[in-house]
Amino acid sequence: MDYQEVIRNARGNIGPYCKACPVCSGAVCKNTMPGPGAKGIGDLALRNYEKWQDIRINMDTICEQKPVDTKTELFGQKFAYPFFAGPVGAVKLHYGDKYTDQQYNEILLRGCADNGIAAFTGDGTDYQVMIEATAAIEKLNGQGIPTVKPWDIETIRQKMELVKKSGAFAVAMDIDAAGLPFLQNLNPPAGSKSVEELKEIVKIAEIPFILKGVMTPRGALKALEAGVQGIIVSNHGGRVLDQCPASAEVLPSIVKVLDGQIKVFVDGGIRTGVDVFKALAIGADAVLIARPFVTAVYGGAEESVSAYVNKIGGELKDTMKMCGAFSLDEISSDMIWQQP
Repeated sequence: MDYQEVIRNARGNIGPYCKACPVCSGAVCKNTMPGPGAKGIGDLALRNYEKWQDIRINMDTICEQKPVDTKTELFGQKFAYPFFAGPVGAVKLHYGDKYTDQQYNEILLRGCADNGIAAFTGDGTDYQVMIEATAAIEKLNGQGIPTVKPWDIETIRQKMELVKKSGAFAVAMDIDAAGLPFLQNLNPPAGSKSVEELKEIVKIAEIPFILKGVMTPRGALKALEAGVQGIIVSNHGGRVLDQCPASAEVLPSIVKVLDGQIKVFVDGGIRTGVDVFKALAIGADAVLIARPFVTAVYGGAEESVSAYVNKIGGELKDTMKMCGAFSLDEISSDMIWQQP
């Protein structure tokens, strides 16, 4: 099964918001909420995609021919590629009635694990979303990364117990979800967290903690101070605040200020293995891709997830070979070109 067939199959299954476009750029769904799409005028999802396209590849084939190695290690776990499936929660709300969260996550987690990568799982106001996500991870002996939303501290404690029971090797928090409409005006309150609050949450987690939603060098330094083991440079796909810069635009300054002290992931508009290469050349350790994996699950379950992983992995390998990089460590900033 190729990815175009996956897309065709997904269109009848994926609900009213997502259009299962050939290229998931945000151009069609725009500001559809609460499903796929961006907040405000809807330009940020598109900007995320376009800014990766503005970065070009410096091809160099004057090099020795060698096998290409895309393997990477994260928090003691080895993976075939430096890209992972991003977190999506409350799939019945966002993507129709075909799957429950547990069904969706079991398909996604198995499909990713069978192809040598891992998936992040999502969270939601319905407590069952996290129960089902962590149950799916537990079935795979902890091969997944649950993502907890920035609830009040007692709710976080409860959800971290589910995370620990799952055996997950790491946990994330999408702190940028503070801007989602359904997370606001809750009682007890959910939303932004101080450095001191994050320190407590990191301590509660007891496993590597990844903070998603960092978009400035100052934010990156605050995350470092809080003791997180990794960050995800992300604007939540444009769904939480209008008129932000794209993740590709802020990634270089964040990589520079952190200087390798913690793991740096990036998401937002990354749609090909060439885009993955660009992110690594800027200095990211790995990337997350979310919505195309949703399309894959709805387009043919594990077989389609496998097709998408192979597509992105093949594109990454081809780009590395054409630039003379035969391992991830050999990818460097001089292999990409950006407008001065």
